[in-house]
Amino acid sequence: MEELVIRDADVVDGSGGDSYRADVVVDGGRIVSIVKEAAAAGCQRPKARRELDAEGLVLAPGFIDMHAHSDLALLRDPDHSAKAAQGVTLEVIGQDGLSYAPVDDRTLGEVRRAIAGWNGPGDDVDFDWRSVGEYLDRLDRGIAVNAAYLIPQGTVRALAVGWDDREATEAELEHMRRLVAEGMEQGAVGMSSGLTYTPGMYAKDAELTELCRVVASYGGYYCPHHRSYGAGALQAYEEMVELTREADCPLHLAHATMNFGVNKGKAPELLTLLDGALAAGADITLDTYPYTPGCTTLVALLPSWTSEGGPDQIMKRLADDDTAERIRHHMEEIGSDGSHGVPMEWETIEISGTGDPALAEYVGRTVLESARLRGETPWQVARHLLLADRLAPTILQHVGHEENVRAIMRHRVHTGGSDGILQGAKPHPRAYGTFPHYLGHYVRELGVLPLEECVAHLTSRPAARLRLPDRGLVREGYRADLVLFDPATVAAGSTYENPRVLPTGIPHVLVDGRFVMEDGRRTDVLAGRSVRRVPR
Repeated sequence: MEELVIRDADVVDGSGGDSYRADVVVDGGRIVSIVKEAAAAGCQRPKARRELDAEGLVLAPGFIDMHAHSDLALLRDPDHSAKAAQGVTLEVIGQDGLSYAPVDDRTLGEVRRAIAGWNGPGDDVDFDWRSVGEYLDRLDRGIAVNAAYLIPQGTVRALAVGWDDREATEAELEHMRRLVAEGMEQGAVGMSSGLTYTPGMYAKDAELTELCRVVASYGGYYCPHHRSYGAGALQAYEEMVELTREADCPLHLAHATMNFGVNKGKAPELLTLLDGALAAGADITLDTYPYTPGCTTLVALLPSWTSEGGPDQIMKRLADDDTAERIRHHMEEIGSDGSHGVPMEWETIEISGTGDPALAEYVGRTVLESARLRGETPWQVARHLLLADRLAPTILQHVGHEENVRAIMRHRVHTGGSDGILQGAKPHPRAYGTFPHYLGHYVRELGVLPLEECVAHLTSRPAARLRLPDRGLVREGYRADLVLFDPATVAAGSTYENPRVLPTGIPHVLVDGRFVMEDGRRTDVLAGRSVRRVPR
């Protein structure tokens, strides 16, 4: 007898088609049968060792978070309710060009410093890997939800070239090609870049094109955080479209937003650009989070030249008064590349977390608010925080536009991604709320998307981008990564004031046919594993 029958569920199967009522039978980690309208038809109903009454609940494929920063959280936090409670059954990590494989001892220490604001310093993690394959093997020991990995181009450049702002030599470029090929062979699904983060931003288009050719040869995709989300946003998007056209590589645009005052109401211009490329045969997808503020680290706002040579050099430059004044001038009067070419508006920069608890008084306030309270300038506050917290502060950037968010999420190549940073005392609520916020706020309350269409955005579309042949749909033979939610009550619990509150209306989540959430509570099941590239 099979393990589980989910009885009388309203199945929204991820295809975008109409929902239907059915009994769904799970066994051995897969969906083994789907009996539609069993009760109404009067046919014999399937039996199993366990029955779950799903009356009033929607059964959907597990949600796929196309942009996650859980690289270390998956290892240090077996509970991982931040994602499991949202119905997320697969996260794509290795984002924004910086992560922890492939590395050597030198690069690992540098990367840990550089992205401590994203993932913490990692003092509680045993870094017993160096290659992509070894990292994926580590995940396979058991994690809360599944994870796929993107090779981080910035980390690759740090390993082969270092943190200097210069072109790679031919030998260094060949080294990077080899590292990318090895990572793809070991199971990565593609490559990411952070082209406003060092050292990835130092790569010219020709270098990126060469690496994308390697990615494409293995059936992967390129996921850039491109060079500007502000003053040069449209040009930056166009650059990525042209680069991947030249490389013949599929393109997935990370957190594809149009932010800052210069881009208010300009989402239709981005979508026109993408529609033109799609009509010409380009293979393009994108992800967004359903909120207006962004989230990153405070150090990311500095001009790129500040970061040349790595984290230690940033600290030295900040400590030098003359250099610090030059940094301030670039940020406040010119608009640095780190702040997307827009002069700093300190009233939009809210400190969301610090590594040092002694600096907690700054958390939850904008830099401008803290400056006024302390009788200092905003730059004095920002500089002090960067030095005292050794580059670790995280921030919210209140620079988005609701009309842009809604327009982009309606597009036919859109997928969902939280971009959730789990560090800090007051992280962005998207880390705990992205997927229920789509379903509760944008589907039920605002009607921006029909339920069936929204579920497709969060399931089958990302599975297709990842080239996963047995995930993303409720189909016989597919993996039983499933979520059951109440469409009348599903909602994000997280808010800007209380960002670590779990969602409501998602009682059950299964990974590989096993309950990781049951009756709204996290079980002790660690059914997640690495999801590796499917060979062509």
